[in-house]
Amino acid sequence: MSSEVGSESQPPTIYDVARAAGVSIASVSRVLNAQGNPRADTKERVLQAVAELGFVPDGAARALSARLKEVVGVVVRRPQWHEPSMFTDEDENLQFPDMINRGMEIVAQRHGFDLLVRTVDLKEPDAGNRIFALARKSDGIILHDRVLDPDQLDRLARQLPVVTLAGGPTSSTANVHGDNDGGMRAVARHLIADHGYRTLAYLAGHEGSPDSLARGTALADEARVAGVTLLEGEEWRGSYQAAGGAAAIERLIAAGATLPRAIVCANDQSAIGVLHALAAHGIAVPDEVAVTGFDDIPVARHLRPQLTSVRQSIQDLGATAFETLYSMICGADSTARGRDIALPTQLVRRQSCGCDPQSVGPARQRRPDRC
Repeated sequence: MSSEVGSESQPPTIYDVARAAGVSIASVSRVLNAQGNPRADTKERVLQAVAELGFVPDGAARALSARLKEVVGVVVRRPQWHEPSMFTDEDENLQFPDMINRGMEIVAQRHGFDLLVRTVDLKEPDAGNRIFALARKSDGIILHDRVLDPDQLDRLARQLPVVTLAGGPTSSTANVHGDNDGGMRAVARHLIADHGYRTLAYLAGHEGSPDSLARGTALADEARVAGVTLLEGEEWRGSYQAAGGAAAIERLIAAGATLPRAIVCANDQSAIGVLHALAAHGIAVPDEVAVTGFDDIPVARHLRPQLTSVRQSIQDLGATAFETLYSMICGADSTARGRDIALPTQLVRRQSCGCDPQSVGPARQRRPDRC
């Protein structure tokens, strides 16, 4: 344990004690306030750090320790479940938010925090009231999606630290997301330049989703520059679920619509439904219609054909969101508010876009290899 923390002009803080002892702020809080039942070795390390650093808790440190609930509230926006379908198991077990939450959970345990997860419906009228109620039980809030209007978000951020996982940061909140723009542009360039497809469609996520909007905007920009046709709109909405993707294709086929050469899905779950619906109508993928996804969930490589997708580290999204929020809760990072943290993405080429099975794999960023 090093004692080279703090200085004569900068007395050691509760954060220095946590770093020197190799424990969380929450653990220091429990030891200093004789709360809970910290492990003997944890207590010894904290007290040793306090002694070596000459730490004397001031009013601010005591206030921080006393007010910590060691709970972070997590709000997940889910569509309302309808009648069970053949995709019910897939939609329940491949939920993107649950993978993100697992990343949060791992880091939360490391810091001695618990997660309190609350789900809200896409069109729930009193979602704001439920979120503010959750805030009263939490040290900070992580919002998976755009569930509050700007005024509500600002009011929430004045009460406690807030990190969002979609949209953009504000002066009082931080935002964590995957590189939607770069990932979708890589897909578009691959389909247009490498495969020569001239008609594309964008199967969007649920209405108002910042991720879906960002991915759709990037695809539209690339299509416009290349002079190719892009089909989009309400008839091309898949709700981020396999059932929604399949239903959209079924409606289009029933209406006699001409399908594009490639369908670009907002996420992998939608693509699963699209693949199923096309197969049910005898439409060969990728020979007649190519299909791509986004997220590269583990099942993507086991589909037939294997799904071309944009890979992002889903658990890292959750882990980064929690670490960012934790720094805001502890006041250790005054620059966290207002930050927009974009994690890298990578195009992974497989058979569903038309690539030869012998040449598939991750493509280099910015300049995808030809198949």
